[in-house]
Amino acid sequence: EVQLVESGGGLVQAGGSLRLSCTASEFIYTDYAMGWFRQAPGKEREGVSCITSTDNSTYYTDSVKGRFTISLDNARKTVYLQMNSLTPEDTATYYCAGDPYYYCSATNGAGELHEYDYWGRGTQVTVSS
Repeated sequence: EVQLVESGGGLVQAGGSLRLSCTASEFIYTDYAMGWFRQAPGKEREGVSCITSTDNSTYYTDSVKGRFTISLDNARKTVYLQMNSLTPEDTATYYCAGDPYYYCSATNGAGELHEYDYWGRGTQVTVSS
């Protein structure tokens, strides 16, 4: 059974940094996309960033461009999200998602929620002002 487990969330002051990690166990696929979504209280879950394993094609939502960096360790089936210059607006539960068929790119975006077969349980990121 595939499991995605996130880690690295926490409480940080505005301007600070956090690095999220997500490891996919029993993930047998060699071609896949992994993404980070977030959901703030009272808001819909939104795609933040994603990456495709075949060519490291990436996508970032506008609000995080230049501040967040996604990377993938294919051997470890682990995706990272380095988050710098955090603001209170980044406060949310961050979810990792994976899918063997979705192709993430700047053109395709992070994709819709239903396009990902596998989801983690989320990790809380809180940015204080």
